[in-house]
Amino acid sequence: MTEGRIAKALSGFFYVDTQDSENGEHRVYQCRARGIFRKEGIVPLVGDFVRMRITDKADDEGIVEEIFPRRNAFVRPPVANIDLFFVTLAAADPEPNPALTDLFLANAEAAHADAAVIVNKEDLDPVRAKRVASVYKGVYPVCLVSAKTGEGVDSLRLLAAGKNVAFAGASGVGKTSLLVRLAGMDGRGGQGVPETGGVSRRTGRGRHTTRHVEIFKAENGARYFDTPGFSSFDFTEAGDGIFGLADDRTDSLFPEFRPWLGQCRFDDCTHTCEPDCAVRAALAAGKIRASRYESYVKLLEEVKRWRNCQHRS
Repeated sequence: MTEGRIAKALSGFFYVDTQDSENGEHRVYQCRARGIFRKEGIVPLVGDFVRMRITDKADDEGIVEEIFPRRNAFVRPPVANIDLFFVTLAAADPEPNPALTDLFLANAEAAHADAAVIVNKEDLDPVRAKRVASVYKGVYPVCLVSAKTGEGVDSLRLLAAGKNVAFAGASGVGKTSLLVRLAGMDGRGGQGVPETGGVSRRTGRGRHTTRHVEIFKAENGARYFDTPGFSSFDFTEAGDGIFGLADDRTDSLFPEFRPWLGQCRFDDCTHTCEPDCAVRAALAAGKIRASRYESYVKLLEEVKRWRNCQHRS
């Protein structure tokens, strides 16, 4: 048996990166997963630490026999054991979507992963980039960057050093372009370099260019997870995230709410209509951004709807 980490998943194969204990050399095996995983509804994810059995050493083939316990897991994007999420949106092309950004941030919070907000394409609209960034300053690390010019990318490297980092954000915001810069890859679209795309002129949405999940290593010890882009969030596929919470405290997923939690008149305050609500008082005083509060209310409704469906089923 050999231990390693799934570095790529593609067409039913899992590529396990192993390291020789004697010489330190890395070797990647193309593996299938044991049939019992499918029977038990378990899907191996990129980032999983696994134990594998080598079936053909000459052709680097094997079978994943065991998946070790995960720190966290996400269905969209389908990754495991993430230290830090770079939640990315664009200043323009496509238009920024703060509500979607807040959902990604809440999912990271629920799964106990750190998060940073990345505003890409600052060069297209510097004024809007600063306005978008201002919503999150003081709540999360915020970086204004341009994958095109390289401006601000060094700040991302500092945040990512030695960590397992996944990108989340709508298609077309430049996640893969940032990864190309961060991982020190030369050129685009060549072998070993993830493809990058743009925004559809017809729909105004990003084109999906990443078709599988893969880890790219950087010299600073960071591991970057290139994940398929998507433009919506499926609440029914939250994995160990939002709906993996042990209780109903959706408010805990918003860090700027936390100083006021427990100060409301009612212990079970939802911060929507109850009197003497400390969170709404902070909102009125400008200590909580209106857009963030609106995202909380929307998420609260989605959580209630999901739980009602679960009870009925």
